[in-house]
Amino acid sequence: MPDVDIYDYDLPGYAKLFNFKSWRVAMLNHDHDLDLENITFLEAHRLTDEAFVLLQGNCVLITADCLEGRITGFKMRNLVPSKVAKVAKGVYHTHILSKDAKVLIIEEDSTDETNSTRIMLDDEAITCLRRQMEEHRHDL
Repeated sequence: MPDVDIYDYDLPGYAKLFNFKSWRVAMLNHDHDLDLENITFLEAHRLTDEAFVLLQGNCVLITADCLEGRITGFKMRNLVPSKVAKVAKGVYHTHILSKDAKVLIIEEDSTDETNSTRIMLDDEAITCLRRQMEEHRHDL
């Protein structure tokens, strides 16, 4: 048995790398579903926080302000390489990644669609998201 396991993932999207007890380490790479024009929902995990570490490229972490199950606005944060961003349980979120982006994800291994909630974006929310993303890009 080797004393060190090395993990990498170079395909588009999300992949589980390994588990340790109740925790999962995964990788998220650029995927066309995470391009601004293709985002149709945000997701919240009801049971656990989730941590993200930008390894390369650029990633904008988007969280939603909600009131009575309706999105009222968005917050955009650029992930900073080597810094850990923790999204608290219950917070709706998604990402926009550059084509060369790699994001390390640490989450409970049980995190899946059975204990996560998606909020679909209606036309008004999509327009708001795109407008706020353009403003965010201009502020950089």
